[in-house]
Amino acid sequence: MSHRFQTTHWTQVVAARGESPEAKDALRSLCETYYSPVELFVQRYITAGASKSSNDSRDLTHEFFAKLLEGRSLDNADRTRGRFRCYLLGAVKHFLADHRDREHTLKRGGGQHIQSLSASRDASGNETPTTSLEVADPHGFPPDSYFDRQWALAVVQQAIDTLRSEAESNGDLVKFEVLQQWLVTPSSHDTAVDAARSLDMSDGAFKVAIHRLRKRFRHIVVARISTTVDDPVEVQDELNYLINAM
Repeated sequence: MSHRFQTTHWTQVVAARGESPEAKDALRSLCETYYSPVELFVQRYITAGASKSSNDSRDLTHEFFAKLLEGRSLDNADRTRGRFRCYLLGAVKHFLADHRDREHTLKRGGGQHIQSLSASRDASGNETPTTSLEVADPHGFPPDSYFDRQWALAVVQQAIDTLRSEAESNGDLVKFEVLQQWLVTPSSHDTAVDAARSLDMSDGAFKVAIHRLRKRFRHIVVARISTTVDDPVEVQDELNYLINAM
């Protein structure tokens, strides 16, 4: 039942446009996975612009999610692009572009009259158009691949944290800390033999333990991904995308 609910989180959010209590809870659950990737994306954007301190990235990230959770920003969500990751990245870019425009307006003097850089004045004092000046924008967005990699790392780390919590509850934390190094990247045979001996396990039992841990790890990752797509059929594609992003 829990897994079935998880697979419908994004569908539920889009269908209800965030109005129902269930949709709001589902959106909060989705945002938990994405908070860190969004903050790192915002921080890199700010660093590229060299106009703010890293502390402001946290404030901007908090403001973004507050607006997302409290406002009606999902009204234009496109269900044909069924991945929450795609929607959220577009929403972050839109938010940052608005923030940049507000900053520029304040720097130019707010409501004061501004003389256009692309106009000059004739003898009567009237503005006449001239060749327009192109000013380079220092606030270019980080590449989408950067956000996707941070998302992939966040999903993997949250899965590892879940495994660690389960191991601690079962009294197997020491065993988990040894086995986890085989979750993502394999180690040498000699290292595996030494690890098995440190846990007082045979080579066969050690291999079985790794296999079971990897299987549980994949299950947790797939469950998390399932909450972020509009159609369960897309889960495998999104899992492949996560692997490539890593």
